[in-house]
Formats: sequence, structure tokens, C-alpha cells
Amino acid sequence: MSINKKIRLQFILVVFLAVFFGAIAYPNLVKSFPPLFNLIEKSKINLGLDLQGGFRLEYEADLSGVEDGREEDAIQAAQDVIERKANAFGVGEPLIQTVYSGGAPRIIVEFPGAKDVDDVKDKIGETPFLEFREEKTEEELAEEMESMQELFNPINEETKKLALEILEKAKSGEDFSSLASEYSQDPGSSDKGGDLDFVKRGVFVPEFDEVLFEKGLGNGEIYSELVETDFGWHIIKKIEERGGEEDREVHAQHILFAKKTPGMIPDLRYKSTELTGKNLKSSDVVFSDQGLSEPQVQLKFDGEGAKIFADITKRNIGKTVAIYLDGNIVSAPVVQTEILNGEAVITGNFTTEEAKELKRKLNEGALPVPIKLVSQQSVGASLGKISLEKSLLAGIYGLIVVAVFMIAYYRFFGLIAILALLIYSAMMISIFKLSGTLSDWPITLTLSGIAGFILSIGMAVDANILIFERIREELKKGRSLEGAINEGFLRAWPSIRDGNYSTIITSMILIWMGTGFIKGFAIVLIIGVLLSMFTAIVLVKIIMQFLAGKWLEKRLWLIIKK
Repeated sequence: MSINKKIRLQFILVVFLAVFFGAIAYPNLVKSFPPLFNLIEKSKINLGLDLQGGFRLEYEADLSGVEDGREEDAIQAAQDVIERKANAFGVGEPLIQTVYSGGAPRIIVEFPGAKDVDDVKDKIGETPFLEFREEKTEEELAEEMESMQELFNPINEETKKLALEILEKAKSGEDFSSLASEYSQDPGSSDKGGDLDFVKRGVFVPEFDEVLFEKGLGNGEIYSELVETDFGWHIIKKIEERGGEEDREVHAQHILFAKKTPGMIPDLRYKSTELTGKNLKSSDVVFSDQGLSEPQVQLKFDGEGAKIFADITKRNIGKTVAIYLDGNIVSAPVVQTEILNGEAVITGNFTTEEAKELKRKLNEGALPVPIKLVSQQSVGASLGKISLEKSLLAGIYGLIVVAVFMIAYYRFFGLIAILALLIYSAMMISIFKLSGTLSDWPITLTLSGIAGFILSIGMAVDANILIFERIREELKKGRSLEGAINEGFLRAWPSIRDGNYSTIITSMILIWMGTGFIKGFAIVLIIGVLLSMFTAIVLVKIIMQFLAGKWLEKRLWLIIKK
């Protein structure tokens, strides 16, 4: 094949490329061909939150219960679960990412096009945190209780000090019922002014009975000291008594200042294990007696979960393993034997509907770590539309200014550069549209992404300028037009390559270390830079070689000034 035929074929391919990507970027070009138009029209640019409106939710992940070294795995598992939930909404293309703020991981969920933020929050909030806890050893429990008691001691000292102050107020004649209503921490009597009604010996703890039945208090008298029990410190007032020695009853009031003790913490006896919702494979509602018994929720774990569960049951035979859902214990069955098949059953006096609801939540994906909503932001659809329109206008105006400059300064070469830029723009828009159709990694276009796109256009023009200047230099040295074009591209390539490589490296650093919008900017910029290099080095060269005939060599004034 001769050189002319080869260049002609390459030029035809460029024209085909331009028409193909032009039709995808602007489907109205093929509107007269309905089947083709309908096929292309289905591809849409996936707009980000800032361009079409929607909601942005930020969740903080609690990694306090995660084993050291497994934090990243836990966060990734939580992100995967939330992503499955988010994809079920059908509102735009949700964006889920993890960022670190002050060392604390946060999962950001964006819902472009969502209308009801409460619905979004409810659905994400329904995603439960499932975990399995085992009993602590006696040594661990004793150590934990001692540690907790040390934390409670200063608080208890302040509580006792307050109790002594209120005792003095009561003894000085202040209304006992009013003091009880204000200060008593006994939920059963504080709303009744501390009234305990008539009671017999043995109803209360021994310390309390001793004051009421043995200290010889008179009717209406307040005991002069605080009475300490396991519950806290009591201020006791005797109202009256009735009955004989055998059936004696005392009517009293009291004010309780509760004492904080480790025993008040219900979860203290259990400790976390490695088995969490990330290991859950499936759940189902089952009946132990062919549908005649109460429903149960059966859990099946993945391979890793089955191994962990086997280890847990092996070391806890005869002990309980507690199943927690969102921090609440739903079952604490006693382990009878080692379970090797990776299956467990949650029992909790469920109704059939409750069991089905629990099954639904678990099958949608249980979180491996707890999450808490810490921030929410909404962007109105009208604001997003305005932002998109302004961005597009800015891009069009910029392209017009660049076109005028290039044609005015580089004349015929400038016109070629503008044609190449139009092809480049069509290719970029086509990539945005096809990314969600032909791949599993759809590109979400945001304002920052548009900025990266526009910047890459500028870099494409810069590459053309380097090439054109080198060609001009060669023409001034007396080279033929064809020779000048080949030499110009050859000499310009190192500068174009190095400049674009440095931009790509910088963009990769932004992707690695940046968040959200910065990553979007960097990703689009990398795509744009790679495509602009292809456009400048390949497409522009083919177009120039095709058009660099004798007619142009006779009209060099279209390229340089004589």
C-alpha cells in the first residue's frame, strides 16, 4: 500500500471516529435513524450530587470493637453493605466512599436525584449491626469490674456529697415530698414524692428494714444519717405505722441517690468476638416443630465465619454466646456442643412477622461495625441545574475564545486544532455516557469533574501549540511541508510527553490522598490528558498529513507569515 493510500485510509478512520463519537455525544445527529437514535439515547451522563441535586449523608464508623490490624477490612465491609442498600433506591447513581477525618473513619453516601432525605436515612439506618459476644473469664470480668469501679468512685463521691446536702435540707424543715420529686432517682416513687406506702419487714433490703423497724423512729421523723445500700444512699422519713408486733407495717418516704456500680452495665459479662455481620451469608425463618412452634431466625455464615463460629462454640461449651443486633441482645443460647457447619439460630419469642422482618434486615446486609449519622447536606435540584448550565456555558465560552485565538494566530493549523478539539470533546462526553453502560465503574460527573475536563481541553491545545511552533520552525529552515510536519511532531513529542506525565502523576497523588470532589477532578483530568495526547499526536497528525498536499505548500501564508 502506497503512503498516500495509507494516509487516506487513516483519514477515513478519523472521520468515522468523529461521526461515531459525535453521534453518541449528540444523538440528535442521527435522529432520522430511529433505531440507532433510540439505542444511543439510552446512554446518559451520570451527574453528581452538585449537578442534579440530592442528599449527602456522612456516617461515623465505630471501630472500638475491631481487632487491631483489621480496621480497613471492617470499614470496607461496612461500605459494601451500605452500597448494596444504597443501590436499592433507584435514584441516580449513589456514590459511597470512606474518608478519614482526624483519624476517625467516615462513610459518605451521596444520593443524586433523591427526593426524601428521611426515607434515605431510614433505609440506611435500618441496616443492622450484628455481632456475637462470648462470656468473659472470671479473671477478665473481675479486672473489668475493678477498672469500671475506679471510674465510678469519683462520681459516687459527688453523689454522696449531694445526698448529705439534701439530708441537711430535709432535717432543717424543707418539704420532703418536693425534695424527693426533685432529687430522688427511684423511678418507682420519685413521682409520688418518695412515698413507699405501708410495708412489712423483709420487703426492703436489711439496711432499710433496720432503720424502719429497729431504730425507734417517731412518726414524721427523718433518720439523722444517710442509709447506704447496694442501690445507693437513702434519706428515710417515717410517716406512721400500724398493726401489732406480728403484723407491724410502716408507712415511709425516701429519697434515693443511686450508686453507680459495674453491675449496672448489662453487657459487662460479654466480650466481642471476630464474628460480625460481614460474615453473614444468609438468614431464613424456620420452625423447630414443623410450623407449630415459635418462629426462629436461622443464620448461615460464609467460610471464614464458619471457622470463627466453630472456634467460639468450641471454647464456650456450657456457656452462653450472646447475639446482639444494634447493641441489643436478642438471644443468649447455651452452647451444647461445638458447631462446625457454620449455622446458628436466633430465638427471641418472635411473632412470625417479627421473624420475617429480622430476616429481611439481615439478608439486606448486617454491618460489621456500628455507624452513626453525624452530618447531612441537601442540594436542591434547581441549584444543581443552575450549576450545570453555568459550567457548560463557561466551557462553551472558553472553547470559543480558544478557537478564535488558534485560528487568528495559527490560521489553517488553528482550524485543524479546533476540529481535533471537537472530536476530543465528543470522545470525552462519549466516555462519560458509556462508562455506566459498558463497565462496572460508571463515571459520575461533578462540578470538579467538569473543571478537570475543561483543564484537559486547555492541555490539548497546549500540545497543539508545541507541535505547530516546531513545524513553523522547520518551515522557516526551508524544509518541505511534509518534512516539517514529521519533524515537528517528532521534536514536540518529548515536551508533550513529560508535561502530561507530570500531570498524570500529580493526579494519581490526588486520587490516592484526596477525597470526594478532589478524586473526581483528578480522575477526569487523567482521562482527559490521556485522550488529549492521543488526539494531538495521532488524530491531528493524520489530518495534517492528509491535507498537506501541493496546494497547501503553495499557500504557506495559511500557516506562517512570509
